[in-house]
Amino acid sequence: MKTITVIGSTGSIGQNVLNIIRAHPKQFRADVLVARRNAELLLKQAKEFKPRLVCLFDEDSLRNHEAAFHKLGCRVTTGEEGLFEASTWPDADQVIFSLVGAIGLAPLFKAIQAGKNVAIANKEPLVMAGELLMQEAARRNVQVLPIDSEHSGLWQCLEGRKKESVRKLVLTSSGGPFRKRKSFSDVTIKEALRHPKWRMGPKITIDSATLMNKGLEVIEASNLFGLEVNRIEVLIHPEAVVHALVEFVDGSHLAQLAITDMRIPIQYAMSFPERLNHIYPSLDLVKVQALHFEKPDFRRFPCLEFGYEAKRRGGTLPAVVNGANEAAVSLFLEGKIQFLGIPRMIERVMNCHRVKACPRLADILEADRWSREKAVQSL
Repeated sequence: MKTITVIGSTGSIGQNVLNIIRAHPKQFRADVLVARRNAELLLKQAKEFKPRLVCLFDEDSLRNHEAAFHKLGCRVTTGEEGLFEASTWPDADQVIFSLVGAIGLAPLFKAIQAGKNVAIANKEPLVMAGELLMQEAARRNVQVLPIDSEHSGLWQCLEGRKKESVRKLVLTSSGGPFRKRKSFSDVTIKEALRHPKWRMGPKITIDSATLMNKGLEVIEASNLFGLEVNRIEVLIHPEAVVHALVEFVDGSHLAQLAITDMRIPIQYAMSFPERLNHIYPSLDLVKVQALHFEKPDFRRFPCLEFGYEAKRRGGTLPAVVNGANEAAVSLFLEGKIQFLGIPRMIERVMNCHRVKACPRLADILEADRWSREKAVQSL
């Protein structure tokens, strides 16, 4: 039985992790559960899964529920120190990270330094500090496994292949809610949150609407698989059936196909190197009938180009792009800027930044802090 720590158990990824544990109780045990502030759902999960440790990052959210957690026999922690304890729990075989935002970066490094195998659903750590993270993982001989569907698809196509045999990696995108929209001047929050294929949290849904999610995924793929950014391509694929493709030097292509269900990449990361019986419908290609692909429009979706530029210039710039985007998306969701204000704000912050090459973790965290502050100042 594999002992699992779930960092972000109350979010959509975390809840799907727990669904898989329910379906395979002989293979997995949830020993540690962590949430940012949803105390009621975390308590409900703790009652069902009986973890030995729970962490509620937001201390204020814990006040009315701490006694109930203690009654279950759980050790209860909070704040950054609690997050570090959860990430390095001695008995954990795998730590799954799905906290949205840069908050998960330092705990992820702690987990790797503690020799824990990690599976990552949130892009931000691999975007901000992917090179440092992968270097540390190699030193500690631990696995860093992707959970998002596109990078899981690339990983499955690349498994056991030599890097020298790869010509390019292809990430696919459904195109988001505005694939065919010509003007973005009057986009509403409600429209931007209406994704045609996926049900996700508000931040990643807005990133899908701007295609910043693909810009970040380009950086993530380059860091995860050690390939130059000019060997990574993005294609719009509205059916969202082909999640990733790899082109090899001999002209062959391998693709990973599946229904649009996050439980598939999550379960594979949890069970690797084994494959378990699935708990969801199978892909029916006869019903799909046709697969379409098109190149993205960088002019209409400049956030995609920001990802490429950030990785090409490197250093602290990926952290700055990520931080500025998080700040801009928050301001958009609060109604303080328009949809087009998101790429404009990111570009302003990028242009103000003096890139520091070969940054340490402290430099990356400072660049993240600076970018958010600068984004708000640029209003």
